[in-house]
Order: sequence, then C-alpha cells, then structure tokens
Amino acid sequence: MTINFDTALGIHPQALALRERRTEVLAANLANADTPGYKAQDLNFSSILNKTLSKDVSLEKTQARHFGTDRRILGAEVLFRNPNQISLDGNTVETQVEQAKYAENAVQYQASLQFLSGNFAELKSAIKGE
Repeated sequence: MTINFDTALGIHPQALALRERRTEVLAANLANADTPGYKAQDLNFSSILNKTLSKDVSLEKTQARHFGTDRRILGAEVLFRNPNQISLDGNTVETQVEQAKYAENAVQYQASLQFLSGNFAELKSAIKGE
C-alpha cells in the first residue's frame, strides 16, 4: 500500500503557502505606511485557494498580455484595499487595519501548521503500524 501525500495532507500545504505570501503582502503594506501615494494591497485568500485547488482553472499564459505585470501571486491577482479614509498624500494604508489583518493571518498560518503537524503524526503512526 502506497501513501499519497497529496491526499494525506489535504489542502494544508497550499493554504500554508498562500498564508506565507499574504504575510509578505501585509508586511509590505505596514512597511509603506508612510510612503506617499502607496496603495494598500491584499489577497483574497478563499478565492485564490479555490482557484489553486480547482482542476478546471488553467494558469497557463495564453496571451502575451495576461501576466504582463508582477501583480499575481500563485495565479491570482493582488488586489488593492479600499480604505475607510485616504490620507492627504494618497496613501491608503491604515496601520490598525493592516496590523489586525497581519495578526489574523498569523493565527491562521499557525492553524495550518497545526493541521499539517497532526497529519504528519497520523502518517507516522500509520507507517509504524500503531
């Protein structure tokens, strides 16, 4: 009997990779909180994960214009956040919102790690025959 890691680990490896990339986007927002004209960005985690797991979605480049900019992460476009209040210099980063999103993402990242840890513990138990 062979072990298929794709089915054994479920969506958690993909979720972990997406959470990691979202952390980078949110950290960039916080780092640019005082940069005039900077537009806060974010990823729609659920839509990206659905696209990543969907067998019907092809991420191939079919036209030269499709991926012309560096606005895609794991096949999904990075979106700009709609701020509650834009600053006078055009910056849309709201530090409190970004910190809350960052903390929320960190908790979800840790949850994904816990799920993976549990899956590996189950695989280890199965391999040992316990």
